[in-house]
Amino acid sequence: MPITPKVDVYSFGMMVFEVISGKRNNMHSEDGSMGIYPFWAAKKVVEGSVVSLLDARLKGVVDLEQVTRVSRIACWCIQDLESQRPSMGKIVQILEGALDVDEPPLPLSLQNLTE
Repeated sequence: MPITPKVDVYSFGMMVFEVISGKRNNMHSEDGSMGIYPFWAAKKVVEGSVVSLLDARLKGVVDLEQVTRVSRIACWCIQDLESQRPSMGKIVQILEGALDVDEPPLPLSLQNLTE
């Protein structure tokens, strides 16, 4: 797979999820099994449950509207199809508040895993 700007966008989305949650991009569930963190996080974003993503040290200290905004951006960044990922320029505009961020879809690979 060639390295493209959209690959960097994917990595940015992964890093955003890691910063919000304080977790690496793989995780252990409460029962000890391994899970794929970005898929779990994307599902929580789509369900509107971004609070469940937060690192416990951030709860009560962050602006949930901003966390929702960056979580949606991250979800768009990890879409399977590069054409669905935003450019870094668009991400900057969203972060600055110049553009709104739409509800992201679940990544296709997550949809396939849950069917």
